[in-house]
Amino acid sequence: MSLIKKNILNIIDELEQNNSQKDSKVRLVAVSKGQGQEKILEALKSGHNIFGENYLQEAIDKQKSLTNYKIEWHFIGPIQSNKCKLIAENFSWVHSVDRIKVANKLNDSLQEKTLLNVCMQVNISNEDSKSGLNINEIDSLAKHINNLDKLTLRGLMAIPTNTSNDEILRNEYNQLKNIYEDLRKKYASIDTLSMGMSNDYLLAIENGANLVRIGSKIFGKRK
Repeated sequence: MSLIKKNILNIIDELEQNNSQKDSKVRLVAVSKGQGQEKILEALKSGHNIFGENYLQEAIDKQKSLTNYKIEWHFIGPIQSNKCKLIAENFSWVHSVDRIKVANKLNDSLQEKTLLNVCMQVNISNEDSKSGLNINEIDSLAKHINNLDKLTLRGLMAIPTNTSNDEILRNEYNQLKNIYEDLRKKYASIDTLSMGMSNDYLLAIENGANLVRIGSKIFGKRK
């Protein structure tokens, strides 16, 4: 068994054992940014086909060489408005929508019957260096996305404070979970709380995450 396959199976087992949402599974997005095609192929051989990318051109190059495989591609990086067309055309999920302008451009880039799953990125740690909505901006963007004909509003995404302090992380997770639960009451399409990465995914799922984005824990260090 390859190391990548072993890592994926171990993580999936941990997700099942620690899932606080007993009525649904936790989805795993294998973050393949900075990783070579051969490592993605190893993950595919293990049966995993959901991958997340941060950098558009790097992702498109990989997609061109992996066209024979059925892959669900998630864009999880900051979005430049001039890249929206390529993102919309090459991904089935976008986790990092944080502006009306971006939502409009993604929507306008799609063909008539194509739908794109989107999550709104929230700056839950209130750090100036991070992308994402302020909490008081969430409702207006959610309403706007819900009215666009080619976007499906699926939920929220956040990158918490980079800290080993579990109390700080737990507070941020719980705040986001409460916002998520309120939104679920308003929008039937919302079902995804995307938080948790290689260093904090167990704590995240214990506090409500149902999608985690894990890279180095699967693939090792990036190039």
